Amino acid sequence: MPKKKKKSKKIKILKLKKSKSKASNKITEKKTSIASSDEKPEIKKIKKQPTEKRIYNLKDFVVYPKHGVGKITAIEKAKIGEIDIHFYKILVEKEKLTLTVPINQQSKLRPISTINQINKCVSILKTKPKIKRTMWSRRAQEYDQKINSGKIYELAEVVKDLNKNSDIIADQSYSERQLFEKAYERLKSEFEAVLKINPDDVQKKMDKALGRTKIAEEGQ
Repeated sequence: MPKKKKKSKKIKILKLKKSKSKASNKITEKKTSIASSDEKPEIKKIKKQPTEKRIYNLKDFVVYPKHGVGKITAIEKAKIGEIDIHFYKILVEKEKLTLTVPINQQSKLRPISTINQINKCVSILKTKPKIKRTMWSRRAQEYDQKINSGKIYELAEVVKDLNKNSDIIADQSYSERQLFEKAYERLKSEFEAVLKINPDDVQKKMDKALGRTKIAEEGQ
C-alpha cells in the first residue's frame, strides 16, 4: 500500500511540471506578441508635391506672392561657376518689374486661379466685412501679410474688409486706402488673367460684388 502512495505523488509532480511548462509557454507567447506590437512601423518617405516641380511655359501667367500676377516672357540658362542654372523671366506689368526666378527654386510661384476659385472670390466679396476692434497698426500688419501671402481667398477677404462702400476719402485713413487699393489691384489683375475680359468689365464685376456700383451711379 505505501508503494502505491509514492507512485501517485510522482504522477502529481509530473502533472505540476507539465502545467508549469504550459504556463511558461503562454508567457513567452505573450511577450513575443507584445514585442511584435511594439515594433515601429516602417516610415515611408513622403514624395514631394508635384507643384514644386511644375513646368511653366512661355506666356503662362503665374503669381509671385510679393508682387502679384506676372507673365513668363523667357526661359533662359546661365552658367554660374560650373553649374548651369535655368530660370524664368517674369514680367509683372502692374509694377513694371521683371523677376528672375530659378526653376529649382520656384516653390513661391503658383499658377493663376481657376474659374471656380474666381467665382468663390466673388462670393467672398459679396459677404459683409468683418469689423475688428484691435488697433489699426496690428490690423494693417495682418492685412499686409494676407496681401503678400499669394493666397487669392485671403486677398479677397482684405478687399472685402477694407471696402467702405464709399468714395469719400474722409471715410478711410490714408494707410487704409493704400492697402485697399493694393489688394484691389492685385485681385483685379488675377481676375483679368483668368477671365480674359476687358479690364473695365472686370472692374464692373468686382464693384458690383462689393456694392460699389451704386456709388458710380450716384456720381453720374
